[in-house]
Amino acid sequence: MLRGMATVSFWADDVTEAAQWYAQLLGVEPYFQRHGPDGVLAYAEFRIGDFQAELGLIDRRYAPTAATEGPGGAVLFWQVDDVRAAYEQLLERGATGYEAVTEREAGFVTASVVDPFGNVLGVMHNPHYLDVLDRIPHFELPEVRQDVTPG
Repeated sequence: MLRGMATVSFWADDVTEAAQWYAQLLGVEPYFQRHGPDGVLAYAEFRIGDFQAELGLIDRRYAPTAATEGPGGAVLFWQVDDVRAAYEQLLERGATGYEAVTEREAGFVTASVVDPFGNVLGVMHNPHYLDVLDRIPHFELPEVRQDVTPG
């Protein structure tokens, strides 16, 4: 049934500011953007990582009515090479600690922060991720098409 993470959505009061923050963090610009009827950027999407997973930033005005204020719920952990360094970099960029670097068993290490826009962002070293990645034959990902609506 569940075949893999396709898109994770983060909410922001100011999508333009959030997109700039994530572009600096990730080292890439969003490949897709949409503006709302008022001309304000309402959605920005990045493709990142080994499998080009999608990170979408959505104007909080479009959040489900049942959405809670503040961080909470599930934490999606992104694979990183060095959890401690990633955690420190996130804190230096204005995120706040949610769960400090935690050494789990069997080589698993996790940490999480709350980004400046109120979303929980997890980072992790997961030996299984690397094992699976090593067993997948090399393949070329399709070129990411830039689709930016003028604002």
